[in-house]
Amino acid sequence: MRERSPGDSCEPERARAKRTHSVLGPTADSATAGYTPRSPEQTLLYRIVGEQLESFLSRARDTGQPAPRFIEQELRAYLRCGVLAHGFLRLHCDACKLDRLVPFSCKRRGFCPSCGGRRMAETAAHLVDCVLPEVPTRQWVLTLPYPLRYRCAYNASLTSELLSAFLRALFAELRRRARDQWDIARGQCGAVTFIQRFGSALNLNVHFHTLALDGVYTYAPDVAENPRFLPLPPPSDDEVARVLSGTARRIHRLLEARADGDALAQDEPLLAHLTAASLRTRIATGPQRGERWRRLGDRVDPDESGEDPEVSPRVPAYGGMSLHAAVGVPARDRRRLERLIQYVARPPLAHDRLQKRPDGRLTIRLKTRWRDGTTHILMERSELIERLVPLIPPPRAHQVRYHGILAPCASQRDWIVPGPETEFGASQCHSPNSNSVESFSASGEVSERGSEGERNADHRADANEVARWDHPLGSAAESASRTPASFGTPATPPRRLRWAALLQRVFEVDALRCPGCGARMRLVAAIEDPAVARKILECLDLPARAPPLKPAPSSAALGPETDFADQQQQSWEFDQTPPDTDGTG
Repeated sequence: MRERSPGDSCEPERARAKRTHSVLGPTADSATAGYTPRSPEQTLLYRIVGEQLESFLSRARDTGQPAPRFIEQELRAYLRCGVLAHGFLRLHCDACKLDRLVPFSCKRRGFCPSCGGRRMAETAAHLVDCVLPEVPTRQWVLTLPYPLRYRCAYNASLTSELLSAFLRALFAELRRRARDQWDIARGQCGAVTFIQRFGSALNLNVHFHTLALDGVYTYAPDVAENPRFLPLPPPSDDEVARVLSGTARRIHRLLEARADGDALAQDEPLLAHLTAASLRTRIATGPQRGERWRRLGDRVDPDESGEDPEVSPRVPAYGGMSLHAAVGVPARDRRRLERLIQYVARPPLAHDRLQKRPDGRLTIRLKTRWRDGTTHILMERSELIERLVPLIPPPRAHQVRYHGILAPCASQRDWIVPGPETEFGASQCHSPNSNSVESFSASGEVSERGSEGERNADHRADANEVARWDHPLGSAAESASRTPASFGTPATPPRRLRWAALLQRVFEVDALRCPGCGARMRLVAAIEDPAVARKILECLDLPARAPPLKPAPSSAALGPETDFADQQQQSWEFDQTPPDTDGTG
């Protein structure tokens, strides 16, 4: 296989350009065209980021406090995501000679709706198929006090210690209840935790969503028998409060032993200022700096009695923390469990929630109406990047954690995790005898790529991923082609769920089915060279260059009133009184 050389004729491509463009266009009929590649350049989020990025970076540099490198990489990578001019996979139908171009994605963890949506669906599929056994599961949501949210925003070690304190309190309570009900001396617990950073208003809100097995497994290391699951009834209000108080005690002892200063304000004043402003729901820069975020909706006066009529009895509060444990999933309701995982693993922003007003300003539609009637948050165009930056997680810090018997190195994990499916495409999980679940977390969660070579390696991996689907039988054919000696060793699992399989599972769309004749499309090449990509796009009469970024104005320097260095003092030691509404996602 080779890309088209400069001397090749473009006439065959131009003859098919109209048909190919109809597949790529956003108005293609799904019943006939099936898969339709997205057009990020047409979204409001892409246009605003491209319009404001250079001005934001220039203002930060002029203050002597430039944006951290990983923040700039995240923003620039989003502007490359899904743009054909930056590279693509080229698929070809041998029957009707139709071409399809599939652009590369950024694979970042911050705010990209497309890559976040893929990671959401892929993580949910992996946990349901390969990690969580068919036992009852309960969601525990721990909300942290405001000062701790600031300290955890870019302190991965503190976040891990706080999460460990919560898990110890939760597992201790589950074992205590198991002793009372089942009279067992020791039980094994298991959980998967998602560290979520955002609220529905794009405000920073670091909190934990823990999916814990609603019961314990028996533990008998001296007996050669499979662990047996012992379910527990839903926790009472007192039992939830006991977990919260135990968590608070452990966190109090932890913080007393730590003597951390405000290292974030010292090392990254810009990031500290934007983080504190996001926590306070205050405007960070500009002439309205320090004012509350502007809200829209059918506003009503808050209840002067201080009582919240919407507070659930399963949400006790203690010391600025709250714990929710009212959502449970039955043992065999795997579809509901997958929806719950998709909810806790969702990206912070969907395209339809960001809207443009007639005067050019922007609004963010809240996921649910706040208690005071607020339905939208109003902002200037220059404020959007300031809201997105604190939502970008720190590099090399996992946002999905595995605990207890579900941990990668747990001795009895192999006995309880689901096995792989035999039907091709139904499951991409590891063998039940393989303790390599952490490799999924590493590939799916840590995606900071510092070099072009690493990004190209990911693109080649995507190409190999699609190429494996060229065979009409998929992985079933691969298993049939293995030698008898190889059946004793599990096959090397893919780094990620196959692109075509994920689309088939989530949207019931076969991305490799030709929209013209219904035949199977095959991979021709992975185009990574911008010059080659430009020639192919020009032959297909498609945009051959990425949308240009709006340059920063010459007078973009910040004035003294917005000097980030002046915001170092008391950046997180602020009043813990919550805003008018909780604003949680």
